This record gives sequence, C-alpha cells and structure tokens, in this order.
Amino acid sequence: MIPRYSRPEMTEIWTDRNRFQIWMEVELTALEAMAEAGLVPEPVARKLRAGQWEITEDDVAEIAKIEAETRHDVIAFLTHMERKLGKDARYLHMGMTSSDVLDTCLGVQLSKACDLILTGVDALREALRKQAMIHRDTVMVGRSHGIHAEPTTFGLVLAIWFEELGRQRSRIEAARKTIAAGKISGAVGTFAHLPLSVEETVCQRLGLTAAPVSNQVVQRDRHAEVFCALANLGATMEKIAVNIRHLQRTEVGEASEPFRKGQRGSSAMPHKKNPIGSENLTGVARLLRSYAMAALENVALWHERDISHSSVERVIGPDATVLADYALARMTAMMSRLVVRPERMKQNLEMTGGLVYSQSVLLALVRAGLEREKAYEVVQRASLKSWETGEPLHDLLAGDTELGQHLPAADLDQCFRPEALLARTGEIFARVFGS
Repeated sequence: MIPRYSRPEMTEIWTDRNRFQIWMEVELTALEAMAEAGLVPEPVARKLRAGQWEITEDDVAEIAKIEAETRHDVIAFLTHMERKLGKDARYLHMGMTSSDVLDTCLGVQLSKACDLILTGVDALREALRKQAMIHRDTVMVGRSHGIHAEPTTFGLVLAIWFEELGRQRSRIEAARKTIAAGKISGAVGTFAHLPLSVEETVCQRLGLTAAPVSNQVVQRDRHAEVFCALANLGATMEKIAVNIRHLQRTEVGEASEPFRKGQRGSSAMPHKKNPIGSENLTGVARLLRSYAMAALENVALWHERDISHSSVERVIGPDATVLADYALARMTAMMSRLVVRPERMKQNLEMTGGLVYSQSVLLALVRAGLEREKAYEVVQRASLKSWETGEPLHDLLAGDTELGQHLPAADLDQCFRPEALLARTGEIFARVFGS
C-alpha cells in the first residue's frame, strides 16, 4: 500500500524483514518439535535456537539476490540460512514443503493484523459512544428516502453506528480465530515424513491452531472469511461517511468534518470546506470490497494446490489490512472532532412547517374513534396543501372542521411536540450502552 494510506505498526507486519523473521521462527520451532520426536539430533536444535539472530535488511537483500537466480522464495531463504548457519542448517525444513512455512507465516501475520484492526474498531466505537452521550437528546429530523420523516436525535444515529460496529467487531474476532491456523503436514498434507505432533507443537507455540486436515495449503475459505469481514467493516465505515457527506451539504449543514487551521478546500474557490475524509473513506470501502471478491476467488484451487492464489494474497494481504487500519484511524479522528450544529438541526426539523408530525395526528384521530382510512385522508389532505402552499400543517388542521369534531385543540397541539416522539430515547440507549 502507498505510504499515504499506511501506518507504521500495521505496515511492519508485512515487511520482508518481518516475514523472514516469522519464517525463521517456523523453521526453528519445527526443528525443536522434530528433536522432541527423536527425528533430528536434539543438540542441533538447541544450537540453532541458541544462535538465533534477528533478520536484517542485509539478509533481506541477500535473499532477494538468491531468489533472482532460484526463482523460488523459500529455497532462497533456506539457501541463505545454510550459508549463514553452516552445515547444521541442513536439518531445517526436513519433511516440510514451502507452504508449511508460507501458510503458517500468513496465519501469524493475519492474526496480528486482525488484532490491530480490533483495537482500531474499539477506538472508533469509543469516539462514537462519547458523541452519542453528548447528543443523546439533540433533536434532528429523521429522513427516509431522503425525505423528512419524523424527529429523531443525533445521539440515536450515532448509537446505530456504534452498535453496528460491535457486530463488525464480532465478525473480525471470528475471522481472526478462523485464520489463526497453520500446517506442517508436508507436500500434499499426508504427514508422509513427519508426525502430526510436529505440526501441533509448531502451531501451539506460534499461537495458532493446527488445521485438522490440509493438502499442500491451508484452505482458502479461512482467508476469504478475513477479507469478507474487512469488506463488511468497510461497508459500515462507508455508511457513516455517506451520512456525514449528506449532513455537510451546504443546504443541510447539520454536521461537518473538522476543518483544521491552514487547511484548504479548493485550489479555485477559497470558501470551500469539503468532506474529503468521508469521500476518501468511501473510496477505501470500494477497495476493501474488491479484495473480498479476490479472496473468494482464491478458494477454488486445483487439486492439492496451485499458485493462482499466491500473487493475489501478496497484494491483498498487506493492502486490505493496511487500508482498514488507516480507515479506522482516519474515521476515529474525524468522529472525535465532528462539528455538530444543533441549531441547524432544529431549523431543518421545522423547515416543513410541522409535516413531520403527520403520523402523530393520524394516530390521535384513530384513538379518538375515527376510522384509520378516513383519518389518513383528513391528514393527507392538509399535508399536501401544506407542501404546496407552505402553510404550517398545524394551522391547516386547526381550521379543518371535520378534524375538529374528533380532536380538541389541546390534543392537536400535543401532536406537534417532538419530545412526545422521543420519550423512549433513554430506554434505547440503555439497550445499546447499558445503564
């Protein structure tokens, strides 16, 4: 992923240096497990572990040189290890195949990446929770089909986002558990040259579970689950971003992204304050969805394995996790400093002259004994006139003699109070956030 959308901690997971370090750990741990099983000399395993060294950038460069000749990354790595560690290195990789190292390493990398993403989700949810508490009773108009509906509160909007991200967190947690799997089962997964205990030991010591059955690879439905979870997370972030973009529109103006000192909105128009963060995150969500599709197409490999998935994963593994991490951080910063304008919300709520209370009047008429269809007709007639003329709905209904026969003026007035429609906000908040 380009540096613009990368954060150091996540990026480090995917560096060549870190990848080779994990490979080294897989090989050394497997060697120790083989020694415990009596398959290789125990002093050799102890010696190589004692001489373990950190992979350096010089090592990375040397492995790259060897790979340019061998055209095989794991062979290049092992060749470098043998040159570095001497003749005892011949015991590394015994009975193993390249994917034993590659897939076990990828399980470690994706597990660590999921941990960082879960931390990011928690930070975003906390930012939303704080804003929701502040704006629990900040009244705004609800919209359906883009048209004013009934009053809601901005706190309830934020509570929906908070709660939905909780479900996304659960999906990522489940995907993290699924992907935390490795294999040391050999060329076609039959353990032809190693006992199952070696695989179990390696995976346990690396914080993974051993895949119950594998062929040459860990099955790619596991990986697809991770990328689908990230795509789903991106969809929720896009949902939030699209709503912020609407609320920031000039003619709406109810909320907006923070605009820092020195920031510029347009090279041509000095007055512009654009929702660039939300638009950026909308684009990121598109990429995350595309990575999910690529991961799903990786599931169907030929027979015991082909490498059509390999080039895909070299791109989508780093890109999807780095982008998701970046998006979470950017959205958290944006929501933490979101500019909310309660007065503009109030103005917009009142923009339609009380039309948003039409259902309250309808139900009041029904409770007063009028048939629902007749009550609907009475209220709609006045509502359509209000749309056309701009006259307040309350005034039109107050002058309707048919309505007056069923609904006293005091009861009609009660229908136009937003507080009556939002009396259960506290109960909803208790459901979402607890008492």
